[in-house]
Amino acid sequence: MKFIIVFVALFALALAAPAEVEILKSESEVGPESFQYAYATSDGAEAEAQGQLKNVGSEDEAIVVKGSYSFVADDGQTYTVTYVADENGFQPQGAHLPVAPEA
Repeated sequence: MKFIIVFVALFALALAAPAEVEILKSESEVGPESFQYAYATSDGAEAEAQGQLKNVGSEDEAIVVKGSYSFVADDGQTYTVTYVADENGFQPQGAHLPVAPEA
């Protein structure tokens, strides 16, 4: 009986182990005042972003990043988030994300 319990537990653990994920696309460019990248994996995950330094050399120097990422969740749905990250913080948007009521 103990053998069966151990066997079932190990079998369940093996099924739950993550599968190998392959990188299907990987691109990047990095410069002194900008960058961009994109990738895609075999499990359905994708991301891309572009960043640009603004107000170069001033006290207000900041980087602005615009991008998106998507993934396949446990429910089988693909979720996508687009975003801007700048001096106002990270600002995500997606059909599945809650929206704050207007003030």
